[in-house]
Formats: sequence, structure tokens, C-alpha cells
Amino acid sequence: MNIAPKFIVVDDDKFNNALCTMVIRRICPDAEVLTFHDPIEGYDYIINDFPNFSLKHPVVLLLDINMPVLDGWVFLENLNRYIKAQKQPPAGRLIIYVLSSSVDRKDIDKAIQYPNVIDYIIKPITKDILLQIVDLLSK
Repeated sequence: MNIAPKFIVVDDDKFNNALCTMVIRRICPDAEVLTFHDPIEGYDYIINDFPNFSLKHPVVLLLDINMPVLDGWVFLENLNRYIKAQKQPPAGRLIIYVLSSSVDRKDIDKAIQYPNVIDYIIKPITKDILLQIVDLLSK
């Protein structure tokens, strides 16, 4: 990949955020990695920075679903509403993966119903999964 991607990890588990950062940096040393253990802060960051996303610099969101205050489902609903409310389609590429410890088929099926969710990943993220994500970004 010629252009380093940007990763945003939103998970209330600080250990998982550190693990994601470590795996991402091993695969994409030049990638920008932002982690948020407060989902509201992560959501606000995305909304405020969304106009700056570009097609050339993909932004990958790794989103947990089981979080206090603002769970991943509400996060996705709010984000979808925001994207639909834009007067013009977003110029950038926000690529969303749900990253959860839940193996419940209902959660997996629900996640892939969201139009902006590419896939459902069961924690922990691995080198192989991240290589697949990076490969998709280069297409």
C-alpha cells in the first residue's frame, strides 16, 4: 500500500486498544493509529474530522459493540444518521469493522446489516486479519 491508512479504534477496553495499536504498527508502521476508550469521544472525533477524510487516505474504524454509555449499535445508528444528513456524500472513505468479543450470531448478523460495516471481527485482532484489511484498502 502506497498511502498509510489511518486507524481509529473505539473500545472501552484499554488493553484491547493497546493490542490493536501494536498489531497495526507491526503491519503498517507508517499508519496513524488513534484509540478512544470513551466511545463518545471517538464518535465526536469522527464527526468533527469526517470532512477531512479523503479517498486517498482511507480511515478504518475498529468498533466494539459492548461499551457503557454509548454502545456500538447506538454509535453506528448515530453515524449512519449523520452520513445520511450530509448534503453531499462524504468525500472520504470510512471503512468500519465491528471488533467484538461476542460470538453471538445475532450480533454478527446485526452488524453486517449496517451499510457501512464491512465485516465482523471476533477479538482479538490478529496479524492475518489485519493483513486482509490492509489488502482490501489497496484495492
